[in-house]
Amino acid sequence: MSSRFFATGSDSESESSSESEEQTVVQAKSTVTTKVFAFSDDEEETKRVVRSAKDKRFEELQNVIKQLRNHKKIKDISKVLETFEDLTKALQKSQKVIEKEGGVPRFYIRALVELEDFINETWEDREGRKKLNKVNSKALTTMRQKLRKYNRDFEAKIASYRENPDVGDEQEAPEDDRDKSDSESDDDDEAVQKKKSAVPADAAPDMKSQFLKGGDSEGSDDSDLDWPSDSDSESSDSSEPEGGYTNMAAKFLKKTTAAEEAAKAARKQEKKERKAREQRREEEERELEEGEWTEVQRGAPMAMEKPKMFAKGTEINHAVVLKKLNEILAARGKKGTDRSEQIMLLGELRRISEENNLGLGMTVKILFNIVASIFDYNPNIATCMKDEMWAKCITYITETMDILIDNTNIFVGANVLEESEAIEAEPFRVRGCILSVMERADEEFIKMLQACDAHSTEYVERLKDEKKIEVLVVRLQKYLEERGTSQEICRVYLRRIEHVYYKYDYEHYKTADLIRKTVEQKEEEAKDGEVEAKDGKVERKDEEVEGKDGEVTPQEKGGEEAKDMVEEQKKEKTAVIMDKLCKYIYAKDTTDRIRTRAILCHIYHHALHGRWYEARDLMLMSHLQDTIQHSDVPTQILYNRTMVQLGLCAFRYGNIKDAHNALLDIQSGGRAKELLAQGLLMQRNVERDPEREKIEKRRQMPFHMHINLELLECVYLVSAMLLEIPYMAAHEFDARRRMISKSFHHQLRVSERQPLVGPPESMREHVVAASKAMKIGDWRACRDFIINEKMNGKVWDLFPEAEKVRDLISRKIQEESLRTYLFTYSAIYDSLCLVTLAEMFELDGPVVHSIISKMIINEELAASWDEPTQTVVMHRSEPTRLQNLALQLSDKLANLVDNNERILEVKQGTSAFYTRQGEGRFGRQGKERHHQGKERHQGQSGYHQQQGRGYQGQRRDRGDRDRDHNKGYQNKGYNRW
Repeated sequence: MSSRFFATGSDSESESSSESEEQTVVQAKSTVTTKVFAFSDDEEETKRVVRSAKDKRFEELQNVIKQLRNHKKIKDISKVLETFEDLTKALQKSQKVIEKEGGVPRFYIRALVELEDFINETWEDREGRKKLNKVNSKALTTMRQKLRKYNRDFEAKIASYRENPDVGDEQEAPEDDRDKSDSESDDDDEAVQKKKSAVPADAAPDMKSQFLKGGDSEGSDDSDLDWPSDSDSESSDSSEPEGGYTNMAAKFLKKTTAAEEAAKAARKQEKKERKAREQRREEEERELEEGEWTEVQRGAPMAMEKPKMFAKGTEINHAVVLKKLNEILAARGKKGTDRSEQIMLLGELRRISEENNLGLGMTVKILFNIVASIFDYNPNIATCMKDEMWAKCITYITETMDILIDNTNIFVGANVLEESEAIEAEPFRVRGCILSVMERADEEFIKMLQACDAHSTEYVERLKDEKKIEVLVVRLQKYLEERGTSQEICRVYLRRIEHVYYKYDYEHYKTADLIRKTVEQKEEEAKDGEVEAKDGKVERKDEEVEGKDGEVTPQEKGGEEAKDMVEEQKKEKTAVIMDKLCKYIYAKDTTDRIRTRAILCHIYHHALHGRWYEARDLMLMSHLQDTIQHSDVPTQILYNRTMVQLGLCAFRYGNIKDAHNALLDIQSGGRAKELLAQGLLMQRNVERDPEREKIEKRRQMPFHMHINLELLECVYLVSAMLLEIPYMAAHEFDARRRMISKSFHHQLRVSERQPLVGPPESMREHVVAASKAMKIGDWRACRDFIINEKMNGKVWDLFPEAEKVRDLISRKIQEESLRTYLFTYSAIYDSLCLVTLAEMFELDGPVVHSIISKMIINEELAASWDEPTQTVVMHRSEPTRLQNLALQLSDKLANLVDNNERILEVKQGTSAFYTRQGEGRFGRQGKERHHQGKERHQGQSGYHQQQGRGYQGQRRDRGDRDRDHNKGYQNKGYNRW
């Protein structure tokens, strides 16, 4: 051993010689010593130990077990609990290594057994438990429960360890020693190679001559030639000429650098040769497989080589393919994983599986994983999928759907555990949910539409894929109707509904319009035939109508059949589909969200196609306005869209008040664009949170589902005009009249502030100009401002039956202009002729009669009918200016008294009693004053007699109405302002 590692001379001589050399070097140049000592032998000869994953993981487990034992010694139960949790986490990290090694290591089982014994002993020691502090006592209970639950997975191994606890330890020890010796020998070999490479080439002959001249004869073997002694190195150093090298570090650094460069060059050359050999071998294999070469044009991109999944000669079976599949999936989501390569590997694995006829179960399992990898290709949830990935995704989903529909012996579901999968034999059971895949694909499609420019051809091209999505949803619906659960059927029905509810069926209404015209023509022909029969030109006998009582004539029968055909056509195909799908969800769904969204979509579809009464009744019966604030944000957006469509439907039907009430919540705050998820509004002095802004952008509706905001605002303003102008004319002398629409009043005020009002240009200016014309009773000017070419192009032509809507608006303008005219000029006339009013407003006499009669019945007009002369006799009972001031003074005094009594009641604590007794807002006295004021005002003449109630009662009723209105806003989950 001494000849191998030590010099032939004595240690004292070597030490003295080295000291003398160091002294001479220090005297020569002091700065050289720092450089020499900077490169010590210790730093150059530090060993780098390469450890396997098994060693790392097992050492981590052993360190945690060591900490656990230390905590047990001091009986720190809380630390024992924390360390036990760390131990279980470390085992989870080592799961892959443990699977390769064949199971949980024995030292881990021993640690669990020791811990269980320790916990049981501590638990049985009642006196010791009482001495524990609160933290340790609680930790002991928790630890005992967790350990019991955790040890259930290792019951067999724990039992075998308890039977023979020492066998495993004896078997493990020699293995560890053998591993250590192997690693040490490897390190020694590496060190020898480093020593050999570090020897300069030119120094080899000198060293050989030195060994030949003088050496130890006893230890002269082959190894001595490679290991020079210290004395030899010293003699070689001392034999150098004096003028050669004064800096020893520079000398050795130079030779070491040259050696390293030579070694690097050798390694590079070896790599090149190895790479060339591999290329030649691959080319030979490819030539054997393909048979001949394919010439590649210069400059063309090289085709990617197919990855090699298995070694040559490997038998392909289910176990091998599953193992490879798990290896590919294990890299999923890790940093540095190439996602496109992972998709390619899964595709190649599927090809190999099909070539070896491993069955459809394996194919379906691989397809599910391919689709999942495509969804994971884009790690950012805020961005959409790329076009090529989207095309692949649709292709793979279609293939999966084809296999599942064509083969009834394949069962897939999210509730199938991996342990219970049956892939080798029929019937196949595969873990995976095709419904979840379809829902995710639909969401990705929406994100792709959101990312496109709505006014570009790219959006149109992308929108064409919606047909593919619908086809897949319909096929999935048929598949789940046969094999799915009721909850899965409800989910796929909702997905189908969300693709249908917002689409208007134009083809149906073209057919319905044609049938309607045919029916009208037949009815006219039938009437003409009856007239001819009465004149004697054609005789119709009773034989044609023989039969039971009540049987209709052939003409009437034909008319009824035609009407039934029209009614059937009104319930077009989409209506039947919506009705079927929604009713199933109403009956079978157990989650509120799916049922709520189905109801809203059903209402939207009814309103879009003009079925006002069905939509209104469904909304009122569902009571969604009371519970919608508890729903999620997308459902609230759908509720807003449904209310807007309901308001537009009411407007088309002529229900102006219902239309105004439905649109009031959306339009009153000026945030219609944001509430309908059709864009973000830039608010002043408000900084948006970037994360919140991203979330709101993901909620935006695609452009083809938008509702025209200008159409919406125009309908709202016209409805407000038809309600507000007559009300303003009726309450002209009321200083505290309420506003029906704040936004409409704002537009009027803006117009009044302008010094010079020109002809209207925008939609709002047209509505304001029409309102001013209606105020003075000029209904023709009002109609011309609302209905003209510019307004038709911007608004009215967007309705499906535009001509009917225009006729309806014109008739409503005539009726409300008549009411405004009567409110404004009733004090001037003693009587008005019915015929004159009908001619002025181009209305039929019965229509004018009904409007005036309603006003008289509702006490809006102080007048009466003179039937023989067909005139309206006005009752001149307008109050004078002095009477109006006196009434206002009395109202203010009554209000002051109410306020004083309210303050007094609050101090005495009696207001709550009166409120509980149902005496009203201000108690019994306030209620009596209300009736007194009402009787007093009813006894007076003028406008208040027309109203039939005093101002105080009017104010109180208005307050109650406003309070109820605000309560309605709160129930709907919106802020009115």
